[in-house]
Amino acid sequence: MKTFSQLVAESTKNVDEIFPWDLENRLDNPPMLLDIREPYEFDAMHVKDSFNVPRGILENACEYDFEETVPELVEAREQEIVVICRSGNRSVFAVEVMQKMGYKNVVSLKTGLRGWVDYELPLVDTNEQEVDEDEADDYFTPKLRPEQMSPK
Repeated sequence: MKTFSQLVAESTKNVDEIFPWDLENRLDNPPMLLDIREPYEFDAMHVKDSFNVPRGILENACEYDFEETVPELVEAREQEIVVICRSGNRSVFAVEVMQKMGYKNVVSLKTGLRGWVDYELPLVDTNEQEVDEDEADDYFTPKLRPEQMSPK
């Protein structure tokens, strides 16, 4: 049996990652920004000009003939794409799958939006209004309940 962290570490060997500051330097001519978090997470805050395709439907969104098909994404197999999630873990899995599906220039945002906020880069909400830095920091601070903690 493997843990989630072990699976992420294995997949990380197969994908390229960029840091938030690397992406910041490319925002004047941005790549496609694909946020794979759940819709409620995306609505709360996201990188401006990113679009949301939840991880759970990504494979269908990347192909024609599905209700979830996103034509711009299907046709972007040669385009530069940065995949974004909360911490950079789900995006690693998504990039690995997208590579298997023929995407040639897709990378994961290392550290995810947590790192984006730590680097003090702006986020917007569902109304495209800039999110307060403290609010973003609080949102990305883990809030584990006792039953979610590893037994000692």
